[in-house]
Order: sequence, then C-alpha cells, then structure tokens
Amino acid sequence: MTDTAPLPRERRHTLRFLEYARGLSPVFLDTEVDMTAVREHRTAARQRGRRYSWVTYLLHVAGRVLDEHPEANAALRGRLRPRVARYGSVDAKVAFDKRLGGHRVVLSGIVPGIHTATLDDIQRQVDRYRDGDPAVIPEFSGTRVLQRLPWPLGAAAFRAATGPLGGRPRRMGTLAVSSLGHSSVDGFQSVGGTTVTLGMGRVTERPVARDGQLAIAPVTRLNLAFDHRVIDGAEAADVLTDLRRRLESFTTAPTGQRAPAAREAVAEGSDG
Repeated sequence: MTDTAPLPRERRHTLRFLEYARGLSPVFLDTEVDMTAVREHRTAARQRGRRYSWVTYLLHVAGRVLDEHPEANAALRGRLRPRVARYGSVDAKVAFDKRLGGHRVVLSGIVPGIHTATLDDIQRQVDRYRDGDPAVIPEFSGTRVLQRLPWPLGAAAFRAATGPLGGRPRRMGTLAVSSLGHSSVDGFQSVGGTTVTLGMGRVTERPVARDGQLAIAPVTRLNLAFDHRVIDGAEAADVLTDLRRRLESFTTAPTGQRAPAAREAVAEGSDG
C-alpha cells in the first residue's frame, strides 16, 4: 500500500516558481574555469582574517560582467505585445538550502547592487541568508505568506508579485545564482527565473594545459542558462566568456568608472 499526504506548505513556493519558470525559453552553456587566481586571493584574505566563499567571488565578478552587458541584465513580460526592461542595477537572487517548518527547502535571497558591491559587502549578505533563521529573516516574509495562503490565492499572489517589470528585481533579482559546490557535484543546469542563471559546481584539483605543459589547478564547471526570448546565444556566450576571463585573472583593483546614471528602459510594445 502506498501512503500519500498533502504537499507540505513549505514547498508551495517552489511549485509556484516552477509554474512561472515554464514561461521561459532556456538554453544552456557551460565552461571550465581555472580558479587559481581566486584561490590565491582567497588564501591571502584568510591570512588577514577574512573569509570569502567561492560563490561570493562569482557574484562579485558576475555583477561587473552583467553591468557591461545590459542586454542580459533585463527581463521580459507579455506574449501578444512583449515588453523588455533593462535594469541599471545588477541584483542577484541566490539560492540557499534551508529548513523551514521541519522541511528541507530552497529559499532565495536578493543580494542587491553586486555590480558595485565589495567582496565584504557580498559576503555579509551571503552569511546573513546562510546563517539566519528563515522563519524570521524579513526578506523571506513573502515566501512565508505564500506558504500560508490557500492554493488558489497563492497563485494570484505569486503572479502579482512577479508580474510587474519595475518591481521584479526586488523579488526575483536580475541574475540568479545557484551552487552545489559544497557537495560532489561537478556541474548542473539551473533556471532561476531571470534572463541569466549561473550554476556553479565544486572547485576541485584537475589537470590543465598551460603553455603546452601539464599542470594541476583548482577548476570549477560554470554553467549558464539564458532566456532565449531576451538574448541570443552569441550574447550569452560573451557573458560566459567574460565571466571566465575575470575569474581566471581575478583582481579587486578597479578597472574603470561606471557611469553614475542608472540605465532603465522599456521597449517593444506594451504588456500582453
């Protein structure tokens, strides 16, 4: 005999998100990244008493890269007459493995302004989400409300929260990042509900070729999913290439001055 039970309330937000994500048209790219430069910076930081996660480095770099690719730092709404919003801030939605109401769930927290944030800024936010109690963290309050609502009302509430383009960065971010690097996973493809989603696996020692010579280096597999409705493969490939380049030559030294005016534009028709 098979036992059945109602879906736990704590998983309702995941089902709502998956329904939303079906509207995207994801295409997947991946590459391997030599993390030697990042590891050297990370080791030096530890000697100074500072600890940065691998994901923090990825967020730091991704913010700068998407700031240079505004077409990818965007969102789309509507079918009959689609509208595209391009955002002046790069806000990352980061997935966290949490327990809520006795159930293991994925909860996402927004790390805003990663295009200008320092490593310390980003790490503080990551630590806050990772170590905090999801039952009381204010940023998870919308998820907690969604879990308590009756099923039909929850659907309406989710659509109201994720529909407007102007408010979407505060709730969904303009970039999504997931990592399973704490486990034995080398790489995985994820769709985070944004135009660009990054998936990061573990960093592990692997053979690499350098100037025709074999060497051993810390390597990670970096996966990128992009919404083909918003950008094409060439743009996504440029984003992934720039991410790899910046990680492999990582430095926190400034490379240029960002224009102070925020970019935000809506194009091509009206909401459908």
